[in-house]
Amino acid sequence: MTFDAIGIAGTALTVHRKWLDAISDNLANVNDASPTSGPAFQARFIEAQAGPGTSGVYVKSTPQGSAAGRMVYEPSNPVADAQGYVRYPDIDLNEQMGSLIMAQRGYQANAQVVDRARTMYESALQIGKSS
Repeated sequence: MTFDAIGIAGTALTVHRKWLDAISDNLANVNDASPTSGPAFQARFIEAQAGPGTSGVYVKSTPQGSAAGRMVYEPSNPVADAQGYVRYPDIDLNEQMGSLIMAQRGYQANAQVVDRARTMYESALQIGKSS
């Protein structure tokens, strides 16, 4: 049972790490301006799925946001078109920060599960040695 807890929490750690990676990419590119002739940075998302039985959770897919982005009038921007517009990613900073907090908390919770399961396993080994 202890090994199951470590394995399941380990799969969740992986999913939360990938979620944190996607959020960090989104935050790093939230203010990247692109020419209107090309696509905007596409936000990354993580879609998780429960594994078969009680085997944990896995990344099902990594969908991307819209390449259309949002048009902003910035005639002084070096990549602005003739009308003065640039294309920015359609990323909501508030939403990303909320997701960041949830992903961090999920990662921390699963790391604690792994740590406590390991401690229980070590205690069981010590009981076995003293018998």
